[in-house]
Amino acid sequence: MPLLPHSRELLPDLIDLRRRLHRVPELGLHLPETQALVLEALDGLDLEITLGTATTSVTAVLRGGKPGPTVLLRGDMDALPIVEQTGLDFAADNGNMHSCGHDLHVAGLVGAVRLLHERRSELAGDVVFLFQPGEEGFAGARVMIEEGALEASGSLPIAAYGIHVTTGTRGVFATRPGTIMAGANHVTITVNGAGGHGSLPSRAHDPVPAVAEIVTALNVMVTRRFSVFDPVVVTVTKLSAGAAFNVIPDSASLGATVRNLSLESLAVLQEEIARLANSIAEAHGCTAHVDFEVVYPVTVNDADRTATTVDVLRTLFGDDRVEHMEFPLMGSEDFSFVLERVPGTFVFLHASPDGVDAETAPGNHSPRVLFDDDVLADAAAALASLALAALGTEPDAGGASGRNAQVASDSASGDRP
Repeated sequence: MPLLPHSRELLPDLIDLRRRLHRVPELGLHLPETQALVLEALDGLDLEITLGTATTSVTAVLRGGKPGPTVLLRGDMDALPIVEQTGLDFAADNGNMHSCGHDLHVAGLVGAVRLLHERRSELAGDVVFLFQPGEEGFAGARVMIEEGALEASGSLPIAAYGIHVTTGTRGVFATRPGTIMAGANHVTITVNGAGGHGSLPSRAHDPVPAVAEIVTALNVMVTRRFSVFDPVVVTVTKLSAGAAFNVIPDSASLGATVRNLSLESLAVLQEEIARLANSIAEAHGCTAHVDFEVVYPVTVNDADRTATTVDVLRTLFGDDRVEHMEFPLMGSEDFSFVLERVPGTFVFLHASPDGVDAETAPGNHSPRVLFDDDVLADAAAALASLALAALGTEPDAGGASGRNAQVASDSASGDRP
């Protein structure tokens, strides 16, 4: 059966899996219920499955019928500590929520497994599927890499692909070559002074005004030390000082999220933030300690693989279903760890329900965000097609293209939220 009709045939099962996953969102690196649902969905397929030890990951290898290289496909599995407010009949009630769409990522990857499994005799090579916990700040991709997931087939992949749902016109794919998402860093600045009575600040070295000055100075620094063509973002999100109204504390601190789009700006950030904090603290008779933690590197798409990705998606769905992103996003993604080792492409798939204004609708990480699970057929077909193309097999798409492909999918599956 051609790829697109086959993926639409799988759609009811993929929607059912997505909704079962949505009901049991789990956090971090330990996702036992999610892992069990993935293993159930893969049961009976001719796969080599490895379970993580440091995390509840699932790595599945599909061996092709002919010798050749390896391609990697990835879907992240974890949720966020957000109380869901969607009103869906399959909403979670455990205080967590799949508000970034990772439940769709898992179901879409399962669909790709099934599509490629049916075509395994045609594959000139192998496909590795990474079902990854801990994307939301736990570096689950790095954990899986350290456990050998990239070499699960016996050789390093020649290409790696991931798809992330986001709000926007349903069924439209978007990507770009080069940097597509920012690096993420955590900065903690602690200013140490000498406390005292609140009525006698001249007898103390008050760290509070020093921290306050650092907050405003950080924002000025961004506008004066960095090119607008290589932007950075510094957002102070945490402030901490004393516990009593009439006591000057010995120390005060701030925490910030810092985003960068290049290694060059990262190096400057580390140097300039430390210099700024130390200088301001010294001016107040205090000292400063700066902890700069690089959390996720910049996500960089390989130019050649991305050109191929765009060609494959346009052939499969039509030109009007594929958009070029003019600018990178300042959000971050731990698929960056994979793309540091393997040339590949990260793609966004817009998934707002029909009738929802993407400009005003709640977005990813909102307790009210809605994703239309009809896009699962397209996600599965896209991932499978990218793997086939990377292994030198021309995918037999079949069915309609462009907007007609979405119409055909709608008529086959009906309207869903």
